[in-house]
Amino acid sequence: MTDIPATELSDPTLYINRELSWLEFNRRCLLESLRPDLPLLERLRFLTIFSNNLDEFFMVRVSGLKDQVSAGIADSVPDGLSSQKQLELIRERVLPMVQQQRSALHDDILPKLGEHGVHILSVDQLEAHDREVLRRFFENEMFPILTPLAVDPGRPFPHISNLSLNLAVAIKDKHGRERFARVKVPPIFSRTLSLTQIYQQYDGAARSDHAHTYIWLEDLISAHLDMLFPGMTVTSASAFRVTRNNDIEIAEEEASDLLESVEDIVRQRRFGPVVRLEVVDDMPEPIRTLLMENLEVAPDDIYVMPAPLGVKDISDLCNLDIPALRFPPYMPQRPPELPQGVDIFAAIRQGDILLHHPYDSFQPTVEFFQQAAEDPNVLAIKTTLYRVGSKSPIVNALLQAQENLKQVAALVELKARFDEENNISWARALESAGVHVVYGLVGLKTHAKVSLVVRREADGVRRYVHLATGNYNATTARIYTDLALFTCDPDLGADASQLFNRLTGFAEKMRYRKLLVAPEFLRSSIAQKIHREIDHARAGREARLIFKMNALVDPKCITLLYEASQAGVQIDLIVRGICCLRPGVPGVSDNIRVRCILGRYLEHARVFYFHNGGDAEIYLGSADLMQRNLNRRVEVVFPVESIHLRRRIMEEVIGIEMLDNVKSRRLLSDGSYERIEPMEGQEIIDAQRYFMEQRR
Repeated sequence: MTDIPATELSDPTLYINRELSWLEFNRRCLLESLRPDLPLLERLRFLTIFSNNLDEFFMVRVSGLKDQVSAGIADSVPDGLSSQKQLELIRERVLPMVQQQRSALHDDILPKLGEHGVHILSVDQLEAHDREVLRRFFENEMFPILTPLAVDPGRPFPHISNLSLNLAVAIKDKHGRERFARVKVPPIFSRTLSLTQIYQQYDGAARSDHAHTYIWLEDLISAHLDMLFPGMTVTSASAFRVTRNNDIEIAEEEASDLLESVEDIVRQRRFGPVVRLEVVDDMPEPIRTLLMENLEVAPDDIYVMPAPLGVKDISDLCNLDIPALRFPPYMPQRPPELPQGVDIFAAIRQGDILLHHPYDSFQPTVEFFQQAAEDPNVLAIKTTLYRVGSKSPIVNALLQAQENLKQVAALVELKARFDEENNISWARALESAGVHVVYGLVGLKTHAKVSLVVRREADGVRRYVHLATGNYNATTARIYTDLALFTCDPDLGADASQLFNRLTGFAEKMRYRKLLVAPEFLRSSIAQKIHREIDHARAGREARLIFKMNALVDPKCITLLYEASQAGVQIDLIVRGICCLRPGVPGVSDNIRVRCILGRYLEHARVFYFHNGGDAEIYLGSADLMQRNLNRRVEVVFPVESIHLRRRIMEEVIGIEMLDNVKSRRLLSDGSYERIEPMEGQEIIDAQRYFMEQRR
């Protein structure tokens, strides 16, 4: 093979645009909703996931691009697209996807749900008695809450909060003068109201024919606007929704109190500029124009679509107790090394223990903290908290440990996007209990997943460490696939101590024995190990890299993988989301194959395999190969040194995922994905189902 000179590896055509790659990921979520082999409510769930993902994409990524355009910043990206061009291509890709989503909802999923007795009706589809019951419900439950806001010279256009659903109401007074008012659809109610529950409360009976019959909340409000505007004629009521810029940076260097600064930033987000205006397709043109002018949006910021807006808000329906329409329930299993009631510290002393969530239960991780809190021999507990959830048994264990006079230190990452308010609450609760709470290093997010328990034992003090690819969140541990390691390896324990000293004190940058820590050492360590594979390939030895991650964006890492491919290194990448590398480009990436898996669970683990001339190395960790992870975050990637566990990861985890021909797609060199289908006579393998069946 003729190598392309390294200087040419900066050619923009060799890189897929980050934003367009992300949209391809969200398209894959949308395509799952179209699969006839999935249960109907799970297909609906994928529609809500698609919608929620798109909201966050506009709040952060589109907002950032708009800021660059407004500031005249010509941000250089590897693929060479300007910010303005990226915005144009985003709109071009999003519009047909949104239309496809609505078609899937209205023409496929909702009609099929109707065949199973699940109906979402409009008020005018109901019988007269039903409408009377609804009117009583509206008058008693909703009318006192709603606040119509008129717009006229004495009453300015109201603030429209981020992601809120609203009705733009056109009215005529008794003199025929046209008026405009806004009514906010209150988020305290479900978007789909159960007729059964309303009947039980306001008619004293439960109608069997309404067992799973719902009405849209906004439709109920629209049908009773006469009560909000007595003496007026309502000529139209059209739903609209705004998305605001949430990409607000924190000037940490200037913040005297980071906690208060983050609280202030959370408040500011409510008032960010509008970056997207969604309106229903039957909205009158004058109303649409009025919204555009008052919200200061351009035509390209408007997305016109059939109702309902904000599909993510109907996620409650996905949890209906109709087993035939949902995935069969799965109960995570306890690993054999950690049976119920085991002394977890004694078990770890027997050897390193690997957990594969959600197939392995997260409960042993909770028990690790709970036993540490109660054990009189435990001296200290230290942990990093990134996204822990609103009801965290782990945080409760830390509070209990503090009551039991342990030394407890928690690094709470206040800047975990969209989890700031939750983390602020936990930080205050921990501080109030006397826990040593820190917020990390200035300018860096702490994304590492590390916990350390220091215990006095007969032969001295021993350190127990939990290292993971996922968060300390018992809820997401049931739906995210992650790997975690329990160990009392002395070197890893010493590294964990040094890491926490770095995070909580003024320890200078240091070398670690075994951990690969960003931002100081992770990039260079990964690069050195890739170069080692290149050397093996050039010497005629077998050379292999297998990386599993959520995203591959960093241009330096991509260039290095291209160089490895040119040298003959065989490279397999399992990348769930964004992948800016183009596989299969002649002379550049012939030896690189990229696949993704999208199924019942969200793939979240990061695995790095280096063949190393037959002396294989496997690392797990919290970092993706993105600039933010390698340069602007505290990340930890850790080795798996047990031969047994390394074999298990390669054979039972990576090996099976590489064979998946049900939920896998391969990335093509043009940036599109194609489904991997089983060949004739080939065994059908759904990796996630395989892992569940193996644990039963």
